[in-house]
Amino acid sequence: MFNGYSLAGNDQVLITQADGTIEDIVKNEDAGDDILELDGILTPGFINCHCHLELSHLKNVIPPHTGLVEFLCSVVTKRGFDAAVVQQEIEKAEAEMYKNGIVAVGDICNTSDAVNVKNGSPIRWQSFIEVLSFTDAKAAEQMAHYTDVLNTHLDALPLPNRNVLTPHAPYSISPLSFEMLNDATAEKIFSIHNQEHPAEDELYKTGGGDYLKLFSIFGVNASPFPVTGKSSLQSYLPHFSNRQTIFLIHNTYMPPEDIVFANNYANENALKLVYCFCPNANLYIENKLPAVDQFINNACHIVLGTDSYSSNWQLSMAKEIQAIHHHFPSLPLATVLQWATSNGARALQWDKDLGSFEKGKKPGVVLLSNDLGSSARIL
Repeated sequence: MFNGYSLAGNDQVLITQADGTIEDIVKNEDAGDDILELDGILTPGFINCHCHLELSHLKNVIPPHTGLVEFLCSVVTKRGFDAAVVQQEIEKAEAEMYKNGIVAVGDICNTSDAVNVKNGSPIRWQSFIEVLSFTDAKAAEQMAHYTDVLNTHLDALPLPNRNVLTPHAPYSISPLSFEMLNDATAEKIFSIHNQEHPAEDELYKTGGGDYLKLFSIFGVNASPFPVTGKSSLQSYLPHFSNRQTIFLIHNTYMPPEDIVFANNYANENALKLVYCFCPNANLYIENKLPAVDQFINNACHIVLGTDSYSSNWQLSMAKEIQAIHHHFPSLPLATVLQWATSNGARALQWDKDLGSFEKGKKPGVVLLSNDLGSSARIL
């Protein structure tokens, strides 16, 4: 049994109410009769901290290992699917995640396509309404558009679900847009795709690089972003100063000096940083993983996500755990399981209810296979 923090021996029994509320964890001899014995690892429900549910119709559409810039160009140019197909694939993806033991999701949204499915879902949703705004001249217009999308989510998805505006990435948000988002996200949780490709830093250091190809799709022929001579992270993070919790997503090419910079800036400015890894998406797109040890060595708060069906073979937190365990075998399994459960619940501020087997919580009960390759919801 994994209780959300550590692995217990086989002499432990989890006691729950019929609705899944945790009563206690006791020794075998104190558990009474009718103990259900299961083969695998019993764990709290998984917290998927990064997904794009509305992109589920792109399953098997974009081939693996294209590289990030080509991948982004494909996502932008291959979204013209029939609305009925989009809804059908969203429904299938939500059902898959729930069946596999995911109880809460940090979900990126550009549209309201997934609202109806989320409204009837047993999963808890933190919807990040993703803003793209390349130029200051368009900042107010773009913020107004995405605020309309946000309001649709707010009307349809009340608490305990949450909805907030969020920047897409350093290569798609202008300086004024960052400032407007700083005001809009005061004391809230938001996310940003961070340092997925070396071209992101090149864009801010020189104004050139591979992202110019992506910009041309939007009719932008030169970089609209300031040349700072610094990395993207060191260029955009100082825009935020309002006690936010910021999920940095992917971090595939984040160097040690930027981890130190980010943590120091957060400590000095009352921000909380969360580092989210999506290993199978990184392998799907770039066939590269972040240097996980560097984040552990800097005491980073780490969580896991699946990303979307545009960049993954499945939406399974078990497979993400398996990938980390395979590529970083020296990491204790309990550490990786904690990233997928209690760390995610705490980062999304749902740890009063989710993430661990503690009396009064209703975190979901999941059976993870011994090979870490599959999972199934029990309660």
